[in-house]
Amino acid sequence: MMIPGLSGFQILHPLWLVLLPLVPLLGMLRGARGKRAAIQFPTAALLKDLGTPARSRVGGFVVGLILISLTFGILALSRPQKVLSYDEEKAEGISIMLTVDVSLSMLIEDFYIGGQPVNRLTAAKRVMADFIKGRRSDKIGIVAFAGETYLPCPLTMDRDWLINNLDRVQTQRVGDGTAIGSGIASAANRMRREKTPSKVIVLLTDGANNSGRLSPQDAAKLAATLGIKIYTIAIGTPGIHSIPDPKRGTFTPVGQQLFDEGTLKEVAAIGSGQFYMAQNLSSLSDVFATIDKLEKTKIEHHKIVETEELFPWPLAVCATALFLALLLSLTVLHSAPEPVAT
Repeated sequence: MMIPGLSGFQILHPLWLVLLPLVPLLGMLRGARGKRAAIQFPTAALLKDLGTPARSRVGGFVVGLILISLTFGILALSRPQKVLSYDEEKAEGISIMLTVDVSLSMLIEDFYIGGQPVNRLTAAKRVMADFIKGRRSDKIGIVAFAGETYLPCPLTMDRDWLINNLDRVQTQRVGDGTAIGSGIASAANRMRREKTPSKVIVLLTDGANNSGRLSPQDAAKLAATLGIKIYTIAIGTPGIHSIPDPKRGTFTPVGQQLFDEGTLKEVAAIGSGQFYMAQNLSSLSDVFATIDKLEKTKIEHHKIVETEELFPWPLAVCATALFLALLLSLTVLHSAPEPVAT
């Protein structure tokens, strides 16, 4: 039973409280006058000096202590409790490997942030950072690939560390080219021993596979045997582009931009995922938002209710009052008359 006016407190055995009105009733009965004496002694004053009178007035203090002891004893028996409740969140996270193309063509500046042109890799890292921030319970890692692969960030749940280390995703770290199959295989290998209920590869590239010993399709089949889902994203705009060289201030023409949509769609189908095309920052953000919704972490909420027992406090008062009553009645408040010298 909850205590009215006191939120967060309850009485476990409220039936004991029906005894409380008996306490003042006992006090009234103890203080009531008895029957008038049947025989009156007009010379009772002669007995005045025969002994010390009982300390009846102070004895009432002992009765008060007993009544206090009874009151708090009943309160202790009713088991007052403080209710402590909170929500427990249990999340089963998933493992996600962001597999990013870092070939030289990712330096093509056909994306815009705040009206300023930026290259594809910068746009990709901007959107990946937002994606990582929203995945609270997941293990996320990054595999980068060009002609070969390297691991900028292993699987981790430390989102801040992961975002701070996005600068490790750079071009010209490995030989140029586009080894999509190698990127998928490397990401799948990193998740091979993970025990999470779901594993996902998000592959982002702006070109066609032209390097590596393993085809994208074979790599996708390998990943599928490990229960890994694959989403593929083609990033960039079609047409003729040039790659800027910040060090030399020159541009290298790359000719007609080619996207192997057929291969990326096939890889996504093998991996039970989907293929997306992102030609600007907004569409790239939408793609990652869609993947975020499709791959939701399973979160279970449980309301935990705990109680803190409060009966030791009234029990302590009960015991203290009873002890004092017994101590006083057996010592300084003893009611026997003192003998006098004859």
